[in-house]
Amino acid sequence: MSELSLRTSAIPVTDPEAGLRMTEIFYSLQGEALTSGLPTIFVRLTGCPLRCVYCDTEYAFSGGERQSLETIIATIGSYPCKRVCITGGEPLAQPNAIELIKRLLADDYEISLETAGALSVQNVPPAVSKVMDLKTPSSGESAKNLWLNLDYLTQHDQLKFVIMNRADYDWAKAKLLEYKLDKLVGTVWFSPMFNVAEDASLDSCSPDVPVLARELAEWMLADALPVRFQLQLHKIIWADAKGK
Repeated sequence: MSELSLRTSAIPVTDPEAGLRMTEIFYSLQGEALTSGLPTIFVRLTGCPLRCVYCDTEYAFSGGERQSLETIIATIGSYPCKRVCITGGEPLAQPNAIELIKRLLADDYEISLETAGALSVQNVPPAVSKVMDLKTPSSGESAKNLWLNLDYLTQHDQLKFVIMNRADYDWAKAKLLEYKLDKLVGTVWFSPMFNVAEDASLDSCSPDVPVLARELAEWMLADALPVRFQLQLHKIIWADAKGK
């Protein structure tokens, strides 16, 4: 599948003056990866070419509001923080995301980019910490993994596998060993699929930690893998509340 087929003609891809289609910009604690627990400004772009079965941000697939880069940067600047996470959807589905990143770097922001790994990260500035998924078979989207992206990763970057079952774990372990992923990037994360309990509410807040999390932890201990276990902190605190 070509990269162009993963983009949408509804989103301008060349002219910076066209800006970006935005779902939301909000200020919260980072819930995952190396900056977990730190105050962060989240810039969530609209649109994604993937449809992972466990996606928890389906509301970002469509809609949104077209905003100029200047407006986006002004909104970011209204928060008391210099740490930004560019996310989605899939932010790289809108190539103007690269221009936004460059402007934020020029303003001395620390930036991480959450990407599904189906679109090229070649043009992402090296100062950005890329947090890239490798989609496991149970996600339904493993065929869209762009393995050439591994050539553009450094020790400044991170890889993430979302594990849904033992078969996903065995697949991820095989890829870890085949590509020596722990040597390729600074951190490899294994994260259990985390379905927020249906009865979790903003009053009770905390959903139950899934049984799969305990199973994954035991598998990782048994194999002594050079990877890090992760739960999504924001789901534990706020469940799946938007803007958190």
